[in-house]
Amino acid sequence: MTDRATAVSNLFAIVVAAVAWPALVLQYWLLVWSDSLGAVTVRYFSFFTILSNLLVALVAASAAMGGNWAPLRFLRTPRVRGLAALCIAVTGLVYVVVLRSLWHPMGPQLIADRSLHYVVPVLYLLWWFTLLPHGALGWRDALRWLWFPSMFALWTFARGALVNEYPYPFLDVGQLGYPAALLNAALVAALFLALGLGFVAVDKTLSRRQA
Repeated sequence: MTDRATAVSNLFAIVVAAVAWPALVLQYWLLVWSDSLGAVTVRYFSFFTILSNLLVALVAASAAMGGNWAPLRFLRTPRVRGLAALCIAVTGLVYVVVLRSLWHPMGPQLIADRSLHYVVPVLYLLWWFTLLPHGALGWRDALRWLWFPSMFALWTFARGALVNEYPYPFLDVGQLGYPAALLNAALVAALFLALGLGFVAVDKTLSRRQA
């Protein structure tokens, strides 16, 4: 990338981070009054929406900050940036297709909801598709990226077995039973794999165009 292109990309990263971080803080603030601080914090980080937006916020901040600190360089790697794109795309897609009709937030909750499920996904994907360099991803990355939703699913079912609380209705073992909940988790995993392969294909295509 040229110096100008890098500067534009980093500036847009600031925009992404400037939307994602306040939205994450707002959503935590809205939850913090509902239970003890410990319980609220665990519940907060048990939503995939929060985890995907947090990953996006960290990746965007690492680009905006620059620097050679190892964690920042790790967050700027193509594989991590691609994982963030995949996760935030699934967040937006599942919300629009499955979850949007199940509740109707108002006031500050509406702001947090729209920011985390619409604005941040659109901004980050726009940044990833148009302003970042491409060509470093391989087909195996689509499989490697499955560790993220897999760990989330394991945590969801383990925590749910202890406290009988699930972040999303399609994973609610108490309401659906394990066969249906596990089938839904497998369908989401298939979505991750299909979209992951799509992102790798797009990365390769954009690399040829950039060249």
